[in-house]
Amino acid sequence: MARRKSPEDLSVEELRRLLIEKRRGTRRERLEHFKRTGRVADVEIGALEASAPVVDTLEETGDPSTVPASKRRRTMDRVLLAVEILAVVGLIGVLISGFGILRDLNKEVASVLIQETFTPTPLIVAAVLPSGHMPPDAQGNTRPNLEEIPEHLRPMVQSLENLPIPTSAPNQAIRLQIPALNVDAPVVQGDGWEQLKKGVGQNLASASPGENGNVILSAHNDVYGELFRYLDKLTPGDQIIVYTQQRQYVYVVDRTAVVKPTAVEVMASIGSPTVTLISCYPYLVNNERIVVFGRLQN
Repeated sequence: MARRKSPEDLSVEELRRLLIEKRRGTRRERLEHFKRTGRVADVEIGALEASAPVVDTLEETGDPSTVPASKRRRTMDRVLLAVEILAVVGLIGVLISGFGILRDLNKEVASVLIQETFTPTPLIVAAVLPSGHMPPDAQGNTRPNLEEIPEHLRPMVQSLENLPIPTSAPNQAIRLQIPALNVDAPVVQGDGWEQLKKGVGQNLASASPGENGNVILSAHNDVYGELFRYLDKLTPGDQIIVYTQQRQYVYVVDRTAVVKPTAVEVMASIGSPTVTLISCYPYLVNNERIVVFGRLQN
């Protein structure tokens, strides 16, 4: 019995033949398996072995029936991959477009929320100080003194007489007391001719009592109760008490001045809480104004 050679003792040619035989045996076993399972036609194994391309294909794929299916699958895989790529590209495009639309919407909303900056219209400044009227006659009759108003400003003053009186609010002045003069009078909104017939009138553009700003109060000195007849008797330190529906505010007299009817600058606010009392002067002459200034007592 011949001694079995080890792989180291075999020549290259013998090794090649051994590998070929082993490969043929493997192919034969695989074909037998395919034949038993009905996956190949009933042909001679020798004929299949002689067909190198068929055997090579079987060796590569392992299943002759899957060769066409594999090609179709590869084709379908490529198609599906292309579809997926297109879908991803489309999704990216939609997202980019959506972000652009969202940005445009945000800009539109922001433009709506941003209020246009308007140049403030300056408040209409009075042409003359309030309470001006002609001295009463022997029967006590009087009328507004239009002659003291500059002629070119008279139409404006007449138009202001028709301004509506605002609805009463809790922070508006309703009563005025000046203890040093024994004055205790109601306060109405507006300082026009008709309002000053009813009591002390508060200028519609002035501040409310207690607020930063100037509370401007006017009344007659020789008609309709002569409420402000003795303003010239007030001295620094005297109290001016203004009431609202909620509380009272005490102002202290700073100074008194006599000015021309056109000295409307005395109605300006200095920023802090102040009060200004205005009336015609002198008594029964009424060609000037007496103005009393006061500051809020701390």
